[in-house]
Amino acid sequence: MQILRVNNITVSFAGRALYRDLSLAVGARDRVALIGPNGAGKSTLFKLLLGDIEPDRGHIARPGGLRIGHLPQDIELPAGQTLIQTAMIKPRELAEVEAALNIIEAQLADPAVYGDDRRLAQTLEQHEAQLALYERMNGARHESHVRELLAMLGFSQEDYDLPAAALSGGQKKLVALAQLAVSAPDILLLDEPDNHLDLAGKNQLERFILNYRGSVLIISHDRYLLDEVATKTAELENGALTIYHGNYSYYVNERELRRLRQRQQYVTQQKEIARLEEMIERFERWAKQVLSRKHMLAARQRRRMLEKMEERGEIIERVEDAHLMDFKVAGWRGSKKVLELIDVAMAFDENLLFAGANLLLRHGERVEVIGPNGAGKTVLLKLILGEREADAGIVKVGPSIRIGYYSQEHGTLDKWLDRTPLELISNMQNSSENSAVNFLLRMAFAYEQARQPIRTLSGGERSRLQLALVMLRRPNLLLLDEPSNNLDIPSVEVVEDALDDFVGTVLIVSHDRYFLDQTVDRLVVIEDGALTEHKGGYTEYLQALGKL
Repeated sequence: MQILRVNNITVSFAGRALYRDLSLAVGARDRVALIGPNGAGKSTLFKLLLGDIEPDRGHIARPGGLRIGHLPQDIELPAGQTLIQTAMIKPRELAEVEAALNIIEAQLADPAVYGDDRRLAQTLEQHEAQLALYERMNGARHESHVRELLAMLGFSQEDYDLPAAALSGGQKKLVALAQLAVSAPDILLLDEPDNHLDLAGKNQLERFILNYRGSVLIISHDRYLLDEVATKTAELENGALTIYHGNYSYYVNERELRRLRQRQQYVTQQKEIARLEEMIERFERWAKQVLSRKHMLAARQRRRMLEKMEERGEIIERVEDAHLMDFKVAGWRGSKKVLELIDVAMAFDENLLFAGANLLLRHGERVEVIGPNGAGKTVLLKLILGEREADAGIVKVGPSIRIGYYSQEHGTLDKWLDRTPLELISNMQNSSENSAVNFLLRMAFAYEQARQPIRTLSGGERSRLQLALVMLRRPNLLLLDEPSNNLDIPSVEVVEDALDDFVGTVLIVSHDRYFLDQTVDRLVVIEDGALTEHKGGYTEYLQALGKL
């Protein structure tokens, strides 16, 4: 059963069409993954569904009483409150229903109402409708339901008194999700809910989405998450929405099959068009030579065949690959022993992160470091870079190793925020402006973006700029701290391909489980102050733990 329908909407900004005749149907219990490159308009589509903006043409059918909840990308929780106090704040709609019930109950106690049969009947009818809505929104069990949701999302009672404003970005998202879901909206719109979550948090989020009784539309770059929860995948690209009736992996396979068929149809049709055009040219030539009316009519008939194909939109367009960044790191062979940690101990803010830690990386290995937030993954990279000094033990980097570092918080760009990408790349390359421009164009930067201050760039654009710096470094050891954050899925796939071709060693910190399965052959887990190793990618790790 459909509960919401988008009918042929067109939306334009600054004279440019963002969508053209876009349609989407959402059914009860649907789990729709909304994917597409950065800037395609995914978050704008959410604003349309919420009614925050209106389409230029077309309409969105929302049945009366349909309730939509929205979890935005950026979450700010109120200062001065604990986690549990924040989570217990009632949603606006629930607070409005409670206020309406209070007014109606006061009216029922008014002699002017209960003494008037007609007014009493009307008031009782209103009371019944508001009570039904109150029940539908779990109003009577609001507090117990909040606690259930917090437990489902991985919080314990020991967390309740934590200051809400001091929570991590991922924890803030989960608290906001509990606030949102407690009144059970018919549709949840989740805009990158997995950002900043560690692996445990992502597992909790998956379980929540799978068990939610309403429908869910989710924007995410986490392909593993989309594989686990999506029943439909909606690809938004070039102003059009294409629906695939399956999860992300189904979408990838089906999209490739559709593109292959379209390429085949394009080649076949181009041959037919060439044949018709050759016939037209031949008939027109004969008609001129012998003044033949028959040949003139034959030429007109075939030209009309081509025109009708165009009028009916039957001309198949050539499939063109999206404009992607050209990210490649050549690498080179250095020391056989790339990196060695011997009995390393490290504390941070008086908290012991790890002790007696040992790790050996050899040339060509792809190793992933995982662990809960705060376990010390980024600190480990800082030790290798020499930006921090271990409290005990030895950190040895091979003598012929050159490190390329990607910072989770884009820290490698901090000194350049008021300069432009063009200035940065020219400085790093010691090259001309034209050379720097061409390099940035290869990394999918528009000419205008190359000339604006780095601080004005989006997260995805800063990520691509950091990757550009890694390329220019020409390293043979890559230290990558959350490299897939902020990148859209096509860009992450480019990074995966580049790592596959890289002649060197890779040490990655990431919570992107699909990315891990594609890129690494060994996991190092930091937990409870120790480093433990597991062969294989993330899926093999789960299988070894008996979680698959």
